[in-house]
Amino acid sequence: MCGRYASSRRPEDLAGIFEIEKWEPEETLEPDYNVAPTKEVYAVLDRPLKDADEPRPVRQLRTLKWGLVPSWSKTPEGGARMINARAETVHEKPSYRRAFTSRRCILPADGYYEWVTGKQERDLEVEGKKKRPRKQPYFVTPADGSVFAMAGLYEFWRDKTLPDDHPQAWWVTCSVITTEAETSPLAVSLADGPRALAEIHPRMPLMLTPDRWDAWLDPSRTDPDELRELLAPPPAGLMRAYPVTTAVSNVRNNGPELLKELEGPEEGTLF
Repeated sequence: MCGRYASSRRPEDLAGIFEIEKWEPEETLEPDYNVAPTKEVYAVLDRPLKDADEPRPVRQLRTLKWGLVPSWSKTPEGGARMINARAETVHEKPSYRRAFTSRRCILPADGYYEWVTGKQERDLEVEGKKKRPRKQPYFVTPADGSVFAMAGLYEFWRDKTLPDDHPQAWWVTCSVITTEAETSPLAVSLADGPRALAEIHPRMPLMLTPDRWDAWLDPSRTDPDELRELLAPPPAGLMRAYPVTTAVSNVRNNGPELLKELEGPEEGTLF
């Protein structure tokens, strides 16, 4: 799954990476090293500009709220639970299937966090000696330092309790598509750490390699079967994972120190 990630790149950097044609300076977000559900996040999408003379898709960098609210939902309250969409079923689930065929995006990140219960803690839990095992967070990121381009969906929701000209009349929300975690060896791993992403968690965000960006964002592609081909996992061996401070477990903590690589899992959280 993806429940927390880091996004620290500036919009001008993302504009160069994704060949952005339009972004609004007033929508600039501060670097966020602990992105949690319901926060505003950057999204790359192709969509015609409002009131444009030429209705062609334009590559844009937008800020959306993480936690998808379907257009038919009566209230936005369920958005916090709809942060992930499974790649295996996204084409058929009522909450996602319309967005899958027409409103796809890329959510750029440095990488994502995932928590694993240390072996010693798991043993104690099995023996019934500890009810709340302490989990060690890992940061998963491309080994070459490139952007982690997560496949995503976005949706519009109209708050009918507000007038049309109200700034909060329309919500634009998004969800991260996840897939089965890789079982192949990590590009870089610690001697006493996980050897594959599947040893950390059975799910992971679906990373799109650059050769799939244009096809994924193209709104003219609407055939579900063709789109599902784009959901194939990326080539193996692109990722690394390393332990980070347990401070990231508290969403109030936010800063570059959360990404600092530890020499090994923190005491009491050995893998």
